[in-house]
Amino acid sequence: MKYLKLIRYQNLLMLAFMQLLFRYSFLKQQDIQLALTDWQYGLLVLSTVLLAAAGYVINNIFDVASDTINKPNDVVIGKGISETRAYNIYFGLNITGVAIGFYLSNVIMRPGFATIFILIASLLYFYSTTLKQIMLLGNFVVALLLALSVIIIGIFDIFPATDVDNQAQMASLFSILIDYALFAFMINFIREIVKDIEDVNGDYNQGLNTLPISIGISRTAKIALGFAIIPFILSLLYINKYFVENDLLIVTLYAFAFVLAPLLYFIVKIFSAKSQKDFHHLSTVLKLILLFGILSILVITLNIKFNA
Repeated sequence: MKYLKLIRYQNLLMLAFMQLLFRYSFLKQQDIQLALTDWQYGLLVLSTVLLAAAGYVINNIFDVASDTINKPNDVVIGKGISETRAYNIYFGLNITGVAIGFYLSNVIMRPGFATIFILIASLLYFYSTTLKQIMLLGNFVVALLLALSVIIIGIFDIFPATDVDNQAQMASLFSILIDYALFAFMINFIREIVKDIEDVNGDYNQGLNTLPISIGISRTAKIALGFAIIPFILSLLYINKYFVENDLLIVTLYAFAFVLAPLLYFIVKIFSAKSQKDFHHLSTVLKLILLFGILSILVITLNIKFNA
């Protein structure tokens, strides 16, 4: 259990689930040839999960001081696991994840793509050591990495299988992945800001310069509210253009019930949020919005088949 706390396995399971969902509930349902076999795609998922796990480990190593205040029950380094062992786990996860990335890059005959995995590992390290101390930049990087975990599906499974004959269809599928990556980026960026509010006491004692420390909790909450209005409006326009106009009733109802309604709830509730418990609740709401937003790809596929 102590090792599971170290890598935050629930988030890793969600990451793996998301990547498998896009492959098997969406891409595999199209009449196209994908670049990776099933087991090779499994390696792509494993690689991203390993690199994400390494990111959690190095973050936990550098966050012991703040987590002791913010989340004392989650601290395992120095209690159940020594710092030296944590570093060994970190290096092992990174080396394995990057090595798999090198292999897959050669499988699709794009060896240069291996730099993507090195970039992910590097960004996660610099986030924990430096970037998280820079106001908003750390939030941006974390959100960007989640978006990249969606885009990487297209890079390794769609792009290498694209030719003159299927270029239009492949471009359309890739653009859908970009849309979901953008949604994941926006929601996770807001969630990172909310988490900074939730963790303000421990971050302050650690000397970090997060947004709530710099401008205060109340102003930061208003900024998070402002950012939340953006995906709300964009999602509303997206639903109207692609779902309503194409008579996809089921996915339209789903999006209103499980994406727009919770987003509106978040916008309303953050006005009155005061305590750490309030912001933890709002962080959970955003996590659910992200999950239900990603799940909509399955609903879309089923709705199209049902209409057909």
